[in-house]
Amino acid sequence: MISFKNILTFILLISFSAIEANAQQDEQSSLYMFNPLQYNPAYAGSRGDLSVTGVVRSQWIGVGGAPKSQFLSMNSPIKLKNMALGFNLCNDAIGAKNRTSFYGDYAYTLNFENGRRLNLGVSAGGEQFTVNYNKLLAYDPTETDYITSFSQFNFNAGAGLYYYTNKFFAGLSVPRLFQSSLKNNGIILSETFTKRHYFLTAGYVFKVNSVIDLKTSILFKVVQNAPVTADLNASFFFYKKFWIGGMYRFNESVGVNVAYQIKESLMFGYAFDYAINDLSRINNMGSHEIMLNYSLNKKKAFGSPRYF
Repeated sequence: MISFKNILTFILLISFSAIEANAQQDEQSSLYMFNPLQYNPAYAGSRGDLSVTGVVRSQWIGVGGAPKSQFLSMNSPIKLKNMALGFNLCNDAIGAKNRTSFYGDYAYTLNFENGRRLNLGVSAGGEQFTVNYNKLLAYDPTETDYITSFSQFNFNAGAGLYYYTNKFFAGLSVPRLFQSSLKNNGIILSETFTKRHYFLTAGYVFKVNSVIDLKTSILFKVVQNAPVTADLNASFFFYKKFWIGGMYRFNESVGVNVAYQIKESLMFGYAFDYAINDLSRINNMGSHEIMLNYSLNKKKAFGSPRYF
C-alpha cells in the first residue's frame, strides 16, 4: 500500500526535477572545477599534459529514482603545434530515464605575452536518451505502451573559449548548440527536449603565504526562459598537496569538498552537498561525489601546481 509520505516524496521529487531540468538539463557536478572539459571543449590541452578525469555523483541519497551521474574525460596536446584533442563521456540516470552522451573535442591555442593563452574549442558527438517503462508502476493494464522501452539518439555539437594564465582563467561555452525535440512513433513528446545551455566560468588563485593558496571559482549556467544559476567555490590549497573548501549553489545547496594530490600524477577528490531549498524536507543523506584524476607529462617535470 502506498503511504501519503511516499506520494509526497514522489510529487516533490518530480516537481523539483522539473524545475532543475528547466534551469539545467545538463548533468550537475560539485567538482566542476576539476573537470572543465565536461562543459567546455576549449579546455582541451590547457594543462599541457595528458589528463584523465573520472567523476561519480549520487544525488539525494536515500530518495528513490534520484539522479546518478558518471563522467569520464581525457584530453592532451598533440604533435601538431598549438593543437589538442579530447573526449568526454557522461551517463546520467533519473528514475526510469537515462541519458548517455559522448563528445570528441578539438582545441587550438593562441599564445600571447607573459604566458597568457586563449583556447578556441569545438566538439561533436551525440546523446542517447532512453526511458525504461518497466521501472514505472502502471495500474491500467491497457496502457501497453508503458511496459516497453523508448530510445532516441540526437547528434549535437558544441563550442567554447578558454582564456588562462598561471593564476587566472575565464571561459564561455555552449556544449550543445542544436536544440531538439523528443519524438516517439512520430508523435512529438517535447518541443524543447534539448535546450541550448550557456556556461560562463572564471577563477583566480590568491597567494595567502608561502604554504597556502586560495583558489576561487564561479560557474554561471544560463538557459532561455529559466533563472540564471551559479555555483561558487573557494578552496584553500596547502603545501601544493591538499585542497579543502566550501561551495554554494544559488538557492539550492551548500557543501564542502576536499582533494589530495597523492603524487604528482594522481589526485583524489570528494564533495558533499546538501539541499537548502524545499528538497531539504525530504529525508535524504545529501549528495556525494568522488573524483580521480591522472596526469602524464613526458616532456617536463611537474614544476608548478595544477591550479586549473
